[in-house]
Amino acid sequence: MRALTWHGTHDVRVDSVPDPEIINPRDAILKITSTAICGSDLHLYDGVIPGVAPGDVLGHEFMGEVVETGKDSTLKKGQRVVVPFTISCGGCFHCQIKQYSACENSNPAEKQDMSATLYGHPMAALFGYSHLTGGYSGGQAEYVRVPFSDVGPIVIPDHLEDEKVLFLSDILPTGWMGAENAEIQHDDTVAVWGCGPVGLFAIQSAIVMGASKVIAIDHYPHRLELAKQLGAEVINFRTTDVREALMEMSGGMGCDAVIDAVGMEAHGFAIDNMIDIAKQKVGIGADRASALKQAILAVRPGGRVSIPGVYGGMTDKFPLGALMEKGLQVRSGQTHVQRYTKDLLEKIEDGTLDTTFLISHRLPLEDAARGYKCFREEQDTWTKVILKPGMERQAGV
Repeated sequence: MRALTWHGTHDVRVDSVPDPEIINPRDAILKITSTAICGSDLHLYDGVIPGVAPGDVLGHEFMGEVVETGKDSTLKKGQRVVVPFTISCGGCFHCQIKQYSACENSNPAEKQDMSATLYGHPMAALFGYSHLTGGYSGGQAEYVRVPFSDVGPIVIPDHLEDEKVLFLSDILPTGWMGAENAEIQHDDTVAVWGCGPVGLFAIQSAIVMGASKVIAIDHYPHRLELAKQLGAEVINFRTTDVREALMEMSGGMGCDAVIDAVGMEAHGFAIDNMIDIAKQKVGIGADRASALKQAILAVRPGGRVSIPGVYGGMTDKFPLGALMEKGLQVRSGQTHVQRYTKDLLEKIEDGTLDTTFLISHRLPLEDAARGYKCFREEQDTWTKVILKPGMERQAGV
């Protein structure tokens, strides 16, 4: 089969690789119909996530048709399903309390030491996201093996096209959980750093949850315009003093809740962020946390900090004093996707949530390398890229 594989920093290629096979009775094999490039994939592309090996198949946002099942799978051939990017067994302590992204069993025992050393406990498994998270092949491919297929995938009604439901795999529940973790109340002023796909869904979710004012912070004009179309007020951090503007827009109180949807590769010209960029380039610092630092300083005393943005290592000059002295609540983590998919599917069906507004490009799988390059370098216009195996390449595009 054909699949998008990693070969080094800024070097991804569509190669021919072996077809996936049923290994465990709970497995299923999908024929991919749609898959997407995620902002988190760019962390792999930029070489800031350890544990990626040449030839690894990338991609964790995908859906498709069931073509083969193990004897203990609950799926049936021919069903259309969306698969959560988090791989969860369904039976361990954390899965039982719906903390699916903390699953104890999905990351193979022989791979757990890497993340246990970094974080104190091993990570759960994720599709297509390094050997820290199990080394599972991802879904930017023609076919994929889905372990624990009786737990993760959600069956999609035939009347809903792929593009309406594909983002149930990651970015929609991630944005929703980011807003939920902010514990939004109806009179809240909420600020969201980052108007990429997760940030936009966090903005939409916060508005649906009843926030009285949502403020979006970014520097790309088109992304800010998308946030404005959702109903947010906007701040361009390149032209505006963000903290000063937020104080004015919140009546001098500061925001009730803040959401960092940026993560480890934040932009910014503050001296500490420039130092973090330099360290990240030479491999001695993993995270650029300027957005998170700014959010902690901007939220009001007693406020809430939600962190759906991905971080992987350490950061310097962290405002720990502000966090403690202001009495802030902090919630973060990989998304417990399976907790949200059923309710979010209903919100898509009844029109409460729009999931297609941020799609900018549709490419054949064979053009995935170009999709990565443009998604990284032209973030204002390449807001979300969908890859379609079997789609014909267009000459001159």
